Amino acid sequence: KLQTTESQMAWILSIDDGTRTHRLSLRQAMQQGYTFLADSNNLIFQVSFGATGVTSYKVGRNLYLKTSIETDRAIIAGPATCNSTHMTVAIPAFPGILSAVSVENRNIPMNQLQANGIILDARRGVKLHINRRTLKSRLYEENCLGLQSYMASLRLTFNFRGEMLSMVTYPECPSAVCTQDGYMDFEVLSDRTKPALDLNTIRLRDPTCKPVFKSPSNDMVQFHVPLNMCGTRQRFEGERITYENEVRALWADLPPRRISRDSEFRLTVVCTYKSGDASLSARISSLPPPVSSINQGPLSLILLIYPDDSYLQPYSDDQYPIVKYLQQPIFLEVQVLNRNDPNIKLVLDDCWATTSQDPSSLPRWNIVVDGCDYELDNYRTAFHPVGLAVSYPNYRQRFEVKTFAFVVGDKALTSLVYFHCSALLCDRLHLDSPLCSPRCPLSARNKRGRI
Repeated sequence: KLQTTESQMAWILSIDDGTRTHRLSLRQAMQQGYTFLADSNNLIFQVSFGATGVTSYKVGRNLYLKTSIETDRAIIAGPATCNSTHMTVAIPAFPGILSAVSVENRNIPMNQLQANGIILDARRGVKLHINRRTLKSRLYEENCLGLQSYMASLRLTFNFRGEMLSMVTYPECPSAVCTQDGYMDFEVLSDRTKPALDLNTIRLRDPTCKPVFKSPSNDMVQFHVPLNMCGTRQRFEGERITYENEVRALWADLPPRRISRDSEFRLTVVCTYKSGDASLSARISSLPPPVSSINQGPLSLILLIYPDDSYLQPYSDDQYPIVKYLQQPIFLEVQVLNRNDPNIKLVLDDCWATTSQDPSSLPRWNIVVDGCDYELDNYRTAFHPVGLAVSYPNYRQRFEVKTFAFVVGDKALTSLVYFHCSALLCDRLHLDSPLCSPRCPLSARNKRGRI
């Protein structure tokens, strides 16, 4: 009997020899004479005559061997199959309905599979076609495999006659293989660098050797490199022969005083052969980042207050101080000055209020924290979109605060209230820092009762 334990998600084989039941893990069963083969439709057991649980008896001159194996609620996926774009995990047809998919303990709603790079085909059994861009990569040197794409865990839950059954698999695909007939097979994906790699610039040591396949979308190329050509180098280390080649992206020659924002890429592929065995290792050699270049120049931010949410004309200097009743809205805008780079994006960090012009003074009240409204405020800060009516809308951040007064004891202070903000200037095309793309929780419904 094959079953899974819910706590460890391990397969257990129960074998009844007529006198006792042996409970073995799959590893123990394989060590004691059992072999398991799976294809898209069948699970095949191969049992040696001397395996655990096999009994023998004689009838006349005939010798009989027997064992008893029962399957109970077993869901078994065959090994993942892979092509240049997708990994496919297949479950043979059985009277169960796929109800839930979890990737690395993250539940994916069934109606959002495709948005997460998974295409479901349930016409005959269940097939999940997983976009290889969503997989992770690692070096893996066993069984002749090198650079490998994999999924740390894939949990599938089926509704089987009113009962929920789950299985966990760990699918993987080789991205690089050293073949026994003398070739290096590997692929390069454009998204391995940031910004994306221009695959038209990559070359082997011998630039006349080209990729054997390029995807229609130009985001992946495959190489099939002979070990005795294309600039492959070899060296002998005792009984071991090592072959090594390098793929790299070529930078265009630029005139002096120009810069390049192209990604540099180097992939070293090594095949090692010894006594008929092949192994491959691949490593990416990342150069240290260039020294930062600093150029002094004006960088100005300004905090403005507007009379209404049209944000057409801010208050002028001679209109300050502004007088407001409590809980009336104040419309603020932070703006970048003296810049014309369309890729700059202004992102709010913190905004707060004090009773003096010194931003570090006390008392202090937060109105924006880490780019989001302040969760301890009963009247949450509201953010307003910046329309396209202004030039460089990415240079502005607009928000609204309800008027309040600082209180000491049971008395409101009569001093002025000053607003302050800190902000970030980010690359609009590559918001790779968490600070540049804040994720704010949904605000609770405004609570009444603050004075």
